[in-house]
Amino acid sequence: MTDATPQPAGSATQAPPILTVEAVTKTYGEGHTAVTAVHEASLQVSQGEFVSLLGPSGSGKTTLISMIGGLLTPTSGVIQVGDVAVSDLDSKALTTFRAERVGFVFQSANLVPFLTARENLLWVAGLRREKGRAARKAAGQHADQLLDELGLSARAGNVPEKLSGGERQRVAIGRALMNDPDLVLVDEPTAALDTAMGRQVVQLLRREIKDRGKTGIMVTHDLRESVFLADKVYVMSKSPGR
Repeated sequence: MTDATPQPAGSATQAPPILTVEAVTKTYGEGHTAVTAVHEASLQVSQGEFVSLLGPSGSGKTTLISMIGGLLTPTSGVIQVGDVAVSDLDSKALTTFRAERVGFVFQSANLVPFLTARENLLWVAGLRREKGRAARKAAGQHADQLLDELGLSARAGNVPEKLSGGERQRVAIGRALMNDPDLVLVDEPTAALDTAMGRQVVQLLRREIKDRGKTGIMVTHDLRESVFLADKVYVMSKSPGR
């Protein structure tokens, strides 16, 4: 059983909430075999904030952001992103929501291995409904701009195996921002990186989100990242019985 409670960190941006989570629970199974991954979690994040979700392994952090991003459906509770009640969407609507409103950065980057860095960004752009020559040209220009800002212009033609761990995570950040999402959801982005590189990646991530006026939620177990780089920290606790 878990819950999420806010702890102040840094200087939070005063803006209307872009995300509201109310008493969200996720349970797997039924009866005596049921396992509750998240129990009545509630949080609120304003537009422009960069928030950390802190807690031990098994506390439900990844499950919670997966529900926020529409990858999982809550058992109960409400998730609202802007004007969209995510918890009420059917599978088709969730696919559109993920493609147009959310960017994801995973632990291991999860890049398409046979695509170059630039092609990985363009692949995400192809998920949107806009088609045609003008849309493809705009997507290419946007991909080039992101790669330049992330210091990857010279590596745009490299496939993931030809990139360092830090470079792959930077490509993943660019991919998450490619479709101009409302929310960027980040799951342990520094897990496979050394301390110095990990801090650089998180600083870069925060800068890119802030500069674009987006909202970011980062799952982490690192208190130092949370305290120094987040506007707000939500702590997820793990019950003694789990």
